[in-house]
Amino acid sequence: MDRQIDMRIYGVFAREIINSRAIPTIETTVVLNSGYRGTSSVSTGMAVGKYDAMELRDNDENRFGGLGVTKAVVASNTTISQALKGKASDDQSLIDKTLIELDGNATTKATIGANTMLAVSQATAVAVANARRIPLYAYLNAVFSQYVPTPIKRIPTPIFNLINGGKHGAGNLDFQEFQILPASNKKFSEGYQMGVELYNAVKKILLFRNAGHAVGDEGGFTPNLFTNTDAIEIILEAIKSSPYQFGIDAFLGLDLAASLFKNDQGYLIKDRATPYSTKDFISYLKDIHAKYRILYLEDSLHADDWSGWTTITNEMDKDTLIAADDLVATNKTRLERAISEKACSAILVKPNRVGTLSEVFDTIALAKKNNIRIVVSHRSGETNDTFLADFAVAVQSDLVKFGAPARGERIAKYNRLLEIAEHKF
Repeated sequence: MDRQIDMRIYGVFAREIINSRAIPTIETTVVLNSGYRGTSSVSTGMAVGKYDAMELRDNDENRFGGLGVTKAVVASNTTISQALKGKASDDQSLIDKTLIELDGNATTKATIGANTMLAVSQATAVAVANARRIPLYAYLNAVFSQYVPTPIKRIPTPIFNLINGGKHGAGNLDFQEFQILPASNKKFSEGYQMGVELYNAVKKILLFRNAGHAVGDEGGFTPNLFTNTDAIEIILEAIKSSPYQFGIDAFLGLDLAASLFKNDQGYLIKDRATPYSTKDFISYLKDIHAKYRILYLEDSLHADDWSGWTTITNEMDKDTLIAADDLVATNKTRLERAISEKACSAILVKPNRVGTLSEVFDTIALAKKNNIRIVVSHRSGETNDTFLADFAVAVQSDLVKFGAPARGERIAKYNRLLEIAEHKF
């Protein structure tokens, strides 16, 4: 008979590493009394939104421009390690509750930081999965099923970012991501193959046009184009040059990140000389949809334009998924308002916007109970950690958004989904 595995936490050990945008982040290892351990690291967005929980940074301008995380490392190795020592690692809610109480700021996480907390929260789950000798997605699914019973039936459909604009691009396109989505009835391996082939097809077109084929932070190309719709046309051209059929095999998606081009006068994009009012911008998006049949539309309006979100969801949701990222910020309270006002039909889930797995599970459970679709998403500053892939399978998200099918930190997550698909389906 196997001896009982001691699941109590022995200690927490963190270190500073560098993410894909050459910015420091934290990697944490949780060690159990049994000797089993789990390691996880945390991604970082381009900017911290005003509804995000706060990261803990050093603010020492003489080191990494103030973005170092040695304070987070020290907090993990001392305060957090001492508080968690001896606690049951397989009680995720207890671990996360302890972290939140240590911080003392349930929403902002201003004391020890959402980055510090999430690395510990994730690493604890990895340690438990390792100790139980089961796949991480299986353990996370068992925890999440306590919120909503969720049998694992499928691999989420990927959203591939092919062309980058906005803050992730070269500055000449307003919209942040121009995307393709495989048909949801395709096996993950088939959708992945399609994404890779269309990514390379776009590259060939850009080379032929001498439009530039450098890539942005998330792996999408950053070409020199005149209008936002030029980028859509290039993707459609790539699909036409392939064996795939638009509207059957491949669909279009856009992440506008509209908060970044909204000013006091309205929504200002290079396609028109004067800003759009909310009403006119929604009409513009409806025209784009009529022409290009956009299946997925993310952050189409400013994060505080609540009435606009309700309008666009009401008018476009019948055949377009209206996805909210900055509007909800993976925050349960903001999601409750979005549900009440019928302001979206899908939400982006980014764990580092809140700080602990339990809080993220709580938000996802609320969304599922209200028929809001789930899109588990990476950040622009990523690591090679594949935790997010297992997490997406565990909660059975509808979609995953890990960037282009390029760059190691993006591919690591897609390849992990491919591995899970071979194990499970």
